[in-house]
Amino acid sequence: MRLHEVRPLRPGARLAPEEQLAWKIAAMAADPAALDPAAAEMAANRIVDDWAVALAAINRPAVIAARGAALAHPRKGGASVIGLPADRRFDCLWAGYANAAAIRELDFNDAFFAAESSHPGDVIGPIVAVAQQTGVDGAALLRGIVTAYEIQVDLVKGIDLNRHRIDHVAHLGPAVAGGIGAMLGLSVPVLYQAVNLAAHLAISTRQTRKGQISSYKAAAPGHIGQIAMLAIDRAMRGETSPAPVYEGDYGLLAILLGGPETVAHVPLPEPGEPKRAILETYPKEHSAGYHGQALIDLAFRMRERIGDIEEIGDIAIHTKKLTHLVMGSGAGDPEKWDPQASRETLDHSAMFIFAVALQDGVWHHADSYAPARVARPDTVRLWRKIRTVEDPEWSARFTDPAPLDKDHGARVVVTYADGRVLTEEIAVANAHPRGARPFGREDYRRKFRSFAEGLVAEAEIDRFLATVDGLHASGPKALAGLAIECLPGRLESGAPGLFDIPV
Repeated sequence: MRLHEVRPLRPGARLAPEEQLAWKIAAMAADPAALDPAAAEMAANRIVDDWAVALAAINRPAVIAARGAALAHPRKGGASVIGLPADRRFDCLWAGYANAAAIRELDFNDAFFAAESSHPGDVIGPIVAVAQQTGVDGAALLRGIVTAYEIQVDLVKGIDLNRHRIDHVAHLGPAVAGGIGAMLGLSVPVLYQAVNLAAHLAISTRQTRKGQISSYKAAAPGHIGQIAMLAIDRAMRGETSPAPVYEGDYGLLAILLGGPETVAHVPLPEPGEPKRAILETYPKEHSAGYHGQALIDLAFRMRERIGDIEEIGDIAIHTKKLTHLVMGSGAGDPEKWDPQASRETLDHSAMFIFAVALQDGVWHHADSYAPARVARPDTVRLWRKIRTVEDPEWSARFTDPAPLDKDHGARVVVTYADGRVLTEEIAVANAHPRGARPFGREDYRRKFRSFAEGLVAEAEIDRFLATVDGLHASGPKALAGLAIECLPGRLESGAPGLFDIPV
């Protein structure tokens, strides 16, 4: 790896394209380094993981809406939409959007944290859609996914967005564009223009994840995927894009990410070096924000020792600054204790998550968020006794180490009304690579089957998993096998939109 220094230019200064971060990202994406076998295997695992959580969310309102938009854009030889038959094809711009929305809806796919946070598996839906429509083979698809993960992870390591209240999908735009370009074998100059435009247009504020969180949280990755596809299309047609997008005196760093004195350091693989960043990312066992994964596991562990919850006076979750600000008391959002809050808000409330996990001893992607479950009086009483505390020790355990060595957990202090105190802690979630039960290939397959059974025919489940297993050696026609069809009558429909208006 090589660490690249990135800083804004002074007014009037110029920087050769080859010295710009967007060019270096493009060059890395276009580099024909050998596909690392472990990275390729993990990419296949993450396809299974993404399709699993998409099926779990298949009839959520945001997913129905996105699928409806795709249905309005049929295209012969296009891409498949999760849940629909393989012979029904749609424009990749809309199929990728629909699939990405289904993947993101339940906050249930993978995560990565460094200077910034991300859900790198959000790249997969749009890239698979483009792969199906353009007719590449399985090895090219895996290369595209591994490359997109590399860009996403490297940008997350080097450029902090949240500190400046910019949403983490900003890094998703150049990642998807770079992944598509690698998959299609595009040249560095073409990819440079696409990365510039995708980075420029992928910016949005952190309000996406603040207060009463809306259904747009699920739609955001698909929307950014569309931006990346359009950026690729424009670049392939010879169009140019704003540059230098990162270093310009009116560029991202100078205007939105710290000002003219900002300096970022972004690691990228050297020429010929395999792209392995996907191996630094980690999956989710539970449908909740990643900062809640370890809390759920800790609540399961503590519940036998807790006793009568009505005797609890206070629960303090001592944790890192990021958890405190994003999912805890430090966010300043009263909605995080509100039983009427949206599901999107609840899965970003550490207090709610810990309360329900402690009471139930199980976590379910739907039942744990059911309105009647959320509003249970004993749950609300417990929930409102829980708070987070920003703890410098936990912040250091998260901030200072390398990504895979970071501790994502907390120390929970339960204080009873009679003065008794119970304390326990967990460093990382059980499914984390350093956890008690790290996820392997069979865990991904089991996760897929758990959501597909009863919704998808058994033979269709087996066929899909076999397709993924054989991706590396498969030809272009095999990518149609990444469609997964639900049983008849299982898909719901929603309100019509602009594209459904007859002409």
